[in-house]
Amino acid sequence: MPDFLFTRQRHLLGVALPLVLLGLQPAACGGQEPDSAQQPQPNSAPASPARPTVPQGYFLFPIKPGQQNFLAGSMGELRPNHFHGGLDIKTDGRVDLPVHASADGYISRMKQSSYGYGNVLYITHPNGLTTVYGHLNSFKGPVAEELRRRQYEKQTYDLELFFKPDQFPVKRGEVVALSGNTGGSAGPHLHWEVRTAQDAQLNPLQWGGFPEIQDHVAPTLLAFGVEALSIDARVQGKFGKAIFIPKAPALPNGGGYVWADTIAANGSVGLLMQGFDRFDQVWNKNGIQKVEVLVNDKPHYQHVIDDIPFPEGSRQINRHLDYEWRAIQGRQLEKLFVDDGNDLSMYTTGPGKGKLRVEPGQVYSVEVRLSDSYGNLTPLRFVLRGVADTYHKTRSAAVKTQALRYDISRNLLVATAADPDTAAVGGNLTLFKGTRRLTLRPSYTEQSQNVYLYDLRAGRPDSLQFGRITKRFDRQALIPSGKEYGFSTANLALGFGPKTLFDTLYIQTSYKQGLWTVHLPRTPLYETLALTLKPATPALDPRRTAIYSVTAKGGRAYVGGKWSPDGSSITAPIKTFGQFKLLTDTIPPSARLISRGPGGVVFKVGDDLSGLASYKLEVNGQFRLLRFEHKNATIYSERNDTLGPPLRGPATLRLTDQAGNEKVINLVL
Repeated sequence: MPDFLFTRQRHLLGVALPLVLLGLQPAACGGQEPDSAQQPQPNSAPASPARPTVPQGYFLFPIKPGQQNFLAGSMGELRPNHFHGGLDIKTDGRVDLPVHASADGYISRMKQSSYGYGNVLYITHPNGLTTVYGHLNSFKGPVAEELRRRQYEKQTYDLELFFKPDQFPVKRGEVVALSGNTGGSAGPHLHWEVRTAQDAQLNPLQWGGFPEIQDHVAPTLLAFGVEALSIDARVQGKFGKAIFIPKAPALPNGGGYVWADTIAANGSVGLLMQGFDRFDQVWNKNGIQKVEVLVNDKPHYQHVIDDIPFPEGSRQINRHLDYEWRAIQGRQLEKLFVDDGNDLSMYTTGPGKGKLRVEPGQVYSVEVRLSDSYGNLTPLRFVLRGVADTYHKTRSAAVKTQALRYDISRNLLVATAADPDTAAVGGNLTLFKGTRRLTLRPSYTEQSQNVYLYDLRAGRPDSLQFGRITKRFDRQALIPSGKEYGFSTANLALGFGPKTLFDTLYIQTSYKQGLWTVHLPRTPLYETLALTLKPATPALDPRRTAIYSVTAKGGRAYVGGKWSPDGSSITAPIKTFGQFKLLTDTIPPSARLISRGPGGVVFKVGDDLSGLASYKLEVNGQFRLLRFEHKNATIYSERNDTLGPPLRGPATLRLTDQAGNEKVINLVL
């Protein structure tokens, strides 16, 4: 396609598709077609080779089995950059509760780390499923002895081990570990998962629930929305989203919510919702496991969060959610349609993937059903009325001067011009590309704000002009998704892989006084992006100079990077867009002995910039294992360590940060 075509747009709004209500059939992403007479039961799941049949009661509840318990987190909760992949089981606000094996099997894997799952154990069962036990404080039995032996052999605390089926067999109910608060945990609990052999995370509650966890509480709706998805689409006469905040449930006895006012719409629209669920006797808010949409009493859309591929599928949450809206508005909206770039298989939709084409003159009765793993149901009912799009104008006396701004929504340029003119129709907007120009009439004028829509697939302009105001169009290139693609300027280069982007990107970058801005943080990345920075002058100490992400409030986070042989550029993978700097770390880490005695030693550690990379304690010339907890910045010995040398005599502690700076502390214990 030529860079700038300015192809003709009918009514300057694009050509409308046939206005039809989408019927239901299996989605291309692999959804199951529900039987309208017999919907899938909330507590059941179809069997498949990857998902063995699991009879109710097969798995033992791993914390205080047989006693009432509570959940801090449910399967599929919406977490930053991932779906929650299992259950967070409360442990009475403390550590060291016995953790029981949920079924017969063998310990197939274990890992110790200060991050992520922390200390974690994997038990593989005869049916091919694996249960995962995360944030543990310690392990029990022969496997704990094997881990300690291997740690001394490798001289490291952080270690991951894999085992054969005959090495460490376990029985259902056997105590295999003690609960903890390690890794990324924000408080004491057990993170418990069920996974397939392909590492898909399954909802443990889908096979009938557990008597230890009671749930008679239906989900709560906080908000719902209707979004215009095409250039000709409108909601309440506008392009964009209309968000509706319902009051308390209008109907008693689980009757749910009713939005009394008819919502006017036109064109292709998508539904959104925000809500939460609770279990009995707890106040923490959990995720909603299942959402169904019926239009005129016919199935239109459904998602069930019972099966999430790990780890790649979990990051698809950034497409399931309205990521940009959360970043800007702080409201977490789930899309009730399958957006471009989302290939999760948890959806059942029609050929429009849950998007609804609203035809003028037609009425659509919509019911959104929110349900949890125990079958508790909350409905929302509202009516969409198809209203033909026509130009309209309202005025505001507060608008006294012209102004112009613009943004990108999907493939659309959305320009807004403050226009104090009292004419019946707002003024035109002109797009320029070289010597060519295209004039756009406003699609509508709301409170003296003219709104103009233009499909960027027809070509990117150089600038926009409204009255005497001219703005440069700062999106430098169209980056397609689903393929490898390179983009570069004099100051940086970006390497996109086939799965870096969810959807087409109109890239925006800048460089000023040592600060690189790489697009907008409100746009999510699926997989990592290769970022290459080209500094104006070579780094004085490239060994200790790396890429750091920075925030407007002064926050800095180490990214790293590898310098080119000639020192002219540095490359590192990034997971988010944002702002970056090159910083040089020449100060070594620090450590301070804060406790020693019969129970062992504790050091407080820190680093001013790049962060701690490694640590090593030797007592009388022999390696002694220490444990690192980043949450309280301490390294310490463990009481049950019988393999290491006694903590008495001359000792040396070596600390190295990510920039390679080393600190050596000599002391006597």
